[in-house]
Amino acid sequence: MQKGTIGVSTENIFPIIKKYLYSDHEIFLRELVSNAVDATQKLKTLASVGEFKGELGELTVRVKLDEKKKTITISDRGVGMTADEIQKYINQVAFSGANEFLEKYKKDANAIIGHFGLGFYSSFMVAKKVEIITRSFRDDTQAVIWSCDGSTEFTLEETKKDDRGTDIILYIDDENQNFVDKGEISRLLKKYCRFLPVEIAFGKVTEWKDGKDVETDQDNIINETSPLWTRKPADLKEEDYQKFYRDLYPFSDEPLFNIHLNVDYPFNLTGVLYFPKIKSNIEIQKNKIQLYCNQVYVTDFVEGIVPEFLTLLHGVLDSPDIPLNVSRSYLQSDSNVKKISSHITKKVADRLEEIFKSDRKNFEDKWDDLKLFIQYGMLSEEKFYERAAKFALLKNTEGKYFTFEEYRDIIKANQTDKDDQVVYLYSTNKDDQYSFIEAAKNKGYDVLQMDGYFDSHFVNHLEQKFEKGRFVRVDSEVADKLIPKNDTHELKLTSEQRENLTTIFSSQVPQLAKSHFMVTFEAMGENDTPVMITQQEFMRRMKEMSALQGGGMMFYGEMPDSYNLVVNGNHGLVTRIVEDVDEQLGEKLKTISSRISSLDTRKAELEAAKKEKKEEEIPVAEKEELDDVEKKIDEQKSKRDSILKDYATGNKLVSQLIDLALLSNNMLKGEALSKFVKRSIELI
Repeated sequence: MQKGTIGVSTENIFPIIKKYLYSDHEIFLRELVSNAVDATQKLKTLASVGEFKGELGELTVRVKLDEKKKTITISDRGVGMTADEIQKYINQVAFSGANEFLEKYKKDANAIIGHFGLGFYSSFMVAKKVEIITRSFRDDTQAVIWSCDGSTEFTLEETKKDDRGTDIILYIDDENQNFVDKGEISRLLKKYCRFLPVEIAFGKVTEWKDGKDVETDQDNIINETSPLWTRKPADLKEEDYQKFYRDLYPFSDEPLFNIHLNVDYPFNLTGVLYFPKIKSNIEIQKNKIQLYCNQVYVTDFVEGIVPEFLTLLHGVLDSPDIPLNVSRSYLQSDSNVKKISSHITKKVADRLEEIFKSDRKNFEDKWDDLKLFIQYGMLSEEKFYERAAKFALLKNTEGKYFTFEEYRDIIKANQTDKDDQVVYLYSTNKDDQYSFIEAAKNKGYDVLQMDGYFDSHFVNHLEQKFEKGRFVRVDSEVADKLIPKNDTHELKLTSEQRENLTTIFSSQVPQLAKSHFMVTFEAMGENDTPVMITQQEFMRRMKEMSALQGGGMMFYGEMPDSYNLVVNGNHGLVTRIVEDVDEQLGEKLKTISSRISSLDTRKAELEAAKKEKKEEEIPVAEKEELDDVEKKIDEQKSKRDSILKDYATGNKLVSQLIDLALLSNNMLKGEALSKFVKRSIELI
């Protein structure tokens, strides 16, 4: 029996492994099974070139769990090792510069294992003792057993083993007894090894018999050795892609499309990516792409490997050019990874354009599900925007679809304003903004439906991209002002009438939480709506973006919603209110107006006299008179406002017009809605 010390330049590798790799300790099974698969494939290669002339026989890698002995055994019939090879590959660990590297990557188990080729040593994360029983495939070689208890001391001696290959036996330590569990081992094998290219057996297939599960003699093979992405697209049908998707994501809806990647230059990359039916909650959809290296599972954290927006895709990527054990910082800086990322973006754009050109109807039918994904890409990747601008669609409120170019050509003639800007009208809610959409359509305008998760951002993005084009929400202005042109109506109201109506209408607007209303007047047609509510475009967009982005935008999010209560000064019902005010309050208001006018005149005289003097030169009497005049003006205005408010409170027509405007914006609720219904009956 040989005894010795493992050749490492640090004092002890095992405490380092235990300390730094603890959070990722489940990868021990991936490492050991991958090593067994590698040993098996090496033997197949040697046989194919004539260096191994024996019978290959069964090559299944076997994982066995002994719950009583608390051991896990990984067995293969691969190339095996001689005593010299154990000395070379197991006892001598290349560890130059280890301390510095460990400090740098101490939170990243994959980086440490990958950097030093420590796949086998990951077993000491979970085991108090590890044994290797191995025999080389070469003729006349002696089987040996290597044993180590987690110190740098090991033993190596001859043993009996009838067959070639390697058994690695892990004696699980007290801290990791969760791995002495059939369900846990099954989970890890399914996660890390389900597509390895050599069959892996764990236990036996069971069948239901006499009311219980009974083991059969058939091996329970946990992996598919030739997964779909390793096969030629020409040999596959659509049903094969659908089945593979269901196997990967058993509870997901059917995908929209798929892309089969098969690249061998300038790097190796295979895989199948699926366009899922994306829900509005993006976070749930992320991390659904599984990354493999030669069919060994690496991670489902693919940010840095694929562009951010492509993390919404589902599927599998496999590339030997992405090392099995790598740190995330490495992935984000590696040149191969960057090339792969760029290539996938191009392939996705190519596939979408191909579907659009070959089957536009199918593309349109799936657009509402694809839209969020494509918009996300166009917002975050400039190169993707350039490609996607050819096939991205705009949908109008009638459910028709147009490319950017098609839509501009359709609306240009009628929706160009006086500044030669093409105005894209849009709605964010067809039902809530129905009356505004109808008003716009009555003027011959077309209205887009922009009710998606990203649309508030996308509108801003398109305004920067579209030459001489801007977006206006359909309820941000009265129809006549949505697209300003030179032909305008003349407002029939005097300034005094506007002032009176401002007090009358503003006094009857209900107090809504976090909402502010400002009465404005527009010269519209006599057949247009008498009173309507619009929301200022800029502030509304800022608030919407604040809701999505947070951070520095929160200032806008805290501000109240600002609405315009727009009064059509040329409408007959508004004219009727003006005439009624004149009839009922004319004399009172004239008297007050006369007093205010007289006081305003005196105020102007006193202020003019002040301009010529310094503050200390103004007589106290003049200062007191000016204060008295201003006070009397406020008193008269307050008296006038009180008279107008009393009038408005008793005028059902005013309240009815305001409530109709609120109702058309879906803003009339609760008690206010009940009062409106009751008043409507009374007026009828």
